[in-house]
Amino acid sequence: MERQDIISSGLLETYALGIASGEEILQVENWIKQYPEIKEEIIAIQKAMESYAMLHSVEPSTSLKDSISQKLQLNKKDTVENTVEKTVIPHEAKVVRMSPYFNWAAAASFILLMGSIVFNVVYFNKYQNAEIAKNEAESQLLAQNEENRNMQNDMSVVQSRYSEPVALRGLEAAPNAAAKIFWMKNTGDVYVDPSNLPEAPPGKQYQLWAIVDGKPVDGGMLNPVKKEGKIRIQKMKSFGRAEAFAITLETEGGNPTPKGDMYVMGKI
Repeated sequence: MERQDIISSGLLETYALGIASGEEILQVENWIKQYPEIKEEIIAIQKAMESYAMLHSVEPSTSLKDSISQKLQLNKKDTVENTVEKTVIPHEAKVVRMSPYFNWAAAASFILLMGSIVFNVVYFNKYQNAEIAKNEAESQLLAQNEENRNMQNDMSVVQSRYSEPVALRGLEAAPNAAAKIFWMKNTGDVYVDPSNLPEAPPGKQYQLWAIVDGKPVDGGMLNPVKKEGKIRIQKMKSFGRAEAFAITLETEGGNPTPKGDMYVMGKI
């Protein structure tokens, strides 16, 4: 269990209040042995409780004082007298036993105060956890929105009336490989879907070539293919005209002319 999780669990507060179960006490004491900062946190909690109690202390009302005085008068017969030797103290000293009613009132006030502190601490921790969950949900939502935008862009390329698809079929180096080019006839923009290419080995990267006047012209490097079953269309360099397109496996970063094996090719 991480230290921050321990601090936010609420067990340290119940331990400091003295209302933890036996199992919880053992757990907290084990944490204290493992992490010195846990002991410091408990001390800080105790000080905070003391400050809270002093800050929120309330003077008893007059009616409560009168009621307690009446109770004391009724219980006067139950007082205990301590007799001290006359040679030391010439007069008898009377010791008055505290009224059970006053003890009950003090205990009840303390329990209510401690309960309020525990309630505030526990719900503050829950609020923090809820805030963390909210931030995570927002991050996931942003990522999903970004994914949706990418998908919309991909579909706009595929469905454009100016898009001319060109299928690139596998060659001897990779008979089962395939890719697809989307060439925009109105702008010359070129997009490629490389999702059916084999994963490039370390230190290697796929490079697109346009065949123009019988010569290969660099069309750009392909980003690593994501194997998630999703369309991943990448924008490449633009060509006003081309006879065909091909993809080779080159050293990472590419080459000015093709040197690696040609994996796929297709004519327009």
